[in-house]
Amino acid sequence: AIDFHVAASFCPTSDNKLHVIALDANDESCSIDLSKPIERDQSQPWSNYIRGVCKILIDNGHKIGGGKFVFSGNVPLGGGLSSSAALEVCFAKALNHAYNLNIGGVELAQYSQSAEHWVGCKCGIMDQYISSMGVEGKALMIDCRDLSAKNVEIPKGVAVVIVNSNAKHELAGLDSEYNARREQCEQAARHFGVSYLREVTPEQLEKDGKELDPVVFKRARHVVMENERVSQTVEALKKGDLKTVGKLMHASHMSLKDDFQVSTSEIDALVEIVGAVVGETGGVRITGGGFGGSVVCLAPEDKVEAIRKAVEENYPKRAGGRQATFYVCHASAGAHILE
Repeated sequence: AIDFHVAASFCPTSDNKLHVIALDANDESCSIDLSKPIERDQSQPWSNYIRGVCKILIDNGHKIGGGKFVFSGNVPLGGGLSSSAALEVCFAKALNHAYNLNIGGVELAQYSQSAEHWVGCKCGIMDQYISSMGVEGKALMIDCRDLSAKNVEIPKGVAVVIVNSNAKHELAGLDSEYNARREQCEQAARHFGVSYLREVTPEQLEKDGKELDPVVFKRARHVVMENERVSQTVEALKKGDLKTVGKLMHASHMSLKDDFQVSTSEIDALVEIVGAVVGETGGVRITGGGFGGSVVCLAPEDKVEAIRKAVEENYPKRAGGRQATFYVCHASAGAHILE
């Protein structure tokens, strides 16, 4: 997890109603009657993540009551930095604590993922998992076959640089391109007779994948090869080998651009601009669900200002005058209770 957050205050009440205030949405508020079926409210899209968490918890037999929930955060909205997952996990964590639900961190992430599915985005579990289970100073390798995870030390002196393209990023529509990618991957998994493409090897893909629709094959190729790159990146990080990490991040971005087709011209421009500064000392790629959003860069801390300057000078020329937003982060802990 990066060190941006959603912070909230929650006070249980004796009734069955939740009163929620979103400080970052001009103090907009909503009320949710937990005694009635929970439905989406398209007039307040932000509230649906709260509603979704309530619905999923109730559907899974957890008894929650009313309360007052006020939240604010500094996770950039629509930037591919998991702002919705941060809100879901924060709210679920608050309810878990307030009502002694005894839900573990991984299960909390699963419930939060299900809430996002209910809202309309068929996301994977990575965003919610890292928001729930992140560890200070470490990256997290998640194996989605069994939801096991390994903490991986990020080398000292390395900064996590996020550059938001400020290009449109909206994934929650039921017919979104993101959901289409999910369906294409599921189609490929069915072809191979497996539950997840995580179970397909590069050799199997090459041998048996040619019968797939060409577009579906490209989607599957990205996922299968990305799994290989993740394992290789973990080993490179353990060795402090940022040169190899950079090569793998570049290969990942090119695969996301050409095979998964989720990049944009603005994102590609940022990858080129940042990559030219970082060289062989780190790497850069798109992050999040794609179709805009942000790039993430691992680079030595002494390169940060040069990256910032290059982006400020060159990105507007490549993006029709649009300015990027620059964040310097470090790996931080996941959701936790502040007493």
